[in-house]
Amino acid sequence: MKTYSLFHLADDVLVHGLKSLLACDRTTTAELLAHIAEVDERRLYLPAAYPSMYLYCVHELHMSEDSALKRIQAARAARKFPGIFAAVAEGRLHLSAVGMLAPHLMSETADGLLAAAEHRTKAEIALLLTERFPRPDVPTTVQAVEVTVATDPLRSEPVDALAIQPAPGHVESASPPRPTVAPLSPGRFVVRFTLGQSAHDLLRYAQALLGHAVPSGDIAEVVKRGLATLVEQLEKRVFPPSARPRSQRSAAKGRQVPAEVRRAV
Repeated sequence: MKTYSLFHLADDVLVHGLKSLLACDRTTTAELLAHIAEVDERRLYLPAAYPSMYLYCVHELHMSEDSALKRIQAARAARKFPGIFAAVAEGRLHLSAVGMLAPHLMSETADGLLAAAEHRTKAEIALLLTERFPRPDVPTTVQAVEVTVATDPLRSEPVDALAIQPAPGHVESASPPRPTVAPLSPGRFVVRFTLGQSAHDLLRYAQALLGHAVPSGDIAEVVKRGLATLVEQLEKRVFPPSARPRSQRSAAKGRQVPAEVRRAV
């Protein structure tokens, strides 16, 4: 039986093993994408009684929903632009990067965009995309969250629950959307999260109290002012006055000019 305890390994051996395994994992991931792309292209999920490649990966191959979605998107992009396979295998692009770049890849610009995204984090790629493909600000809205039926994220229509045929005892659960902060264009960000009732009430009350200063009730401005006040309070708590450097103005106040000098002047 294989043991996963590595305490006996020397530091250099452990680090070398980690890097070797990571290289193998990247190569295996690229090969997995190639297989997914070909199975998807041949629609081999249909003989297994699944209406989509996504459901086939989740229920037949037992991938997580996120894992299946990410790999299918990357596989489809790599089928159109085969250079992605080598970039993933060599560690120049990770799967998240491929998924973020995929909607923007076109035959005339794909090579340059893929090269610009190499060895970048998700946050860095998001900023790269906003620079090249800026989006307008989103409208400000506050709305109740509706419970929706499970859908295949790779398809526009709802999934027929009878066509999925999950294993006995399998329960579908709809997870709430994750909070996100994403750039839209240079210096502009869209923020999505869910408010509880008490936080919602505080937001509405703050809008009412700021009615004279922010007549439009703009939520972005209300949140900005609230965060500014919160940060100021936290700074006073975390950095006591003795720990904060004195400003030039406060330092000048500390050097009092004698009264007789002021009268002479």
